[in-house]
Amino acid sequence: MNIFEKIIGSIDDKREWRAMEARAKALPSEYRTAYKAIQKYMWTAGGGPTDWKDSSRIFGGILELFEVGAAEGKKVTDLTGEDVAAFCDDLEKDEQTWKDKYRKKLNDTIGRG
Repeated sequence: MNIFEKIIGSIDDKREWRAMEARAKALPSEYRTAYKAIQKYMWTAGGGPTDWKDSSRIFGGILELFEVGAAEGKKVTDLTGEDVAAFCDDLEKDEQTWKDKYRKKLNDTIGRG
């Protein structure tokens, strides 16, 4: 990894993320709104995945699910269930989130004292 990538991150990762976001913009309105709301929830309330690979896998999976659901004429809640927050929480249950990372840092800091 060169100094440029250390500062701004991998250019390939950024291209892949932009491509995913372009696909999300092409979704029908209901799905596009839900995708953005799910992203917001997962980055704030859920703490969000801590690295690119997890983010790409989780959001890419949601995007694929939504593309198929839209093509089949289903409603978003047909795919996620009525409790969309629980759907999101379930996706992150085995992933380390930013909240987990900060919890560990706090406990490590206090534990040193």
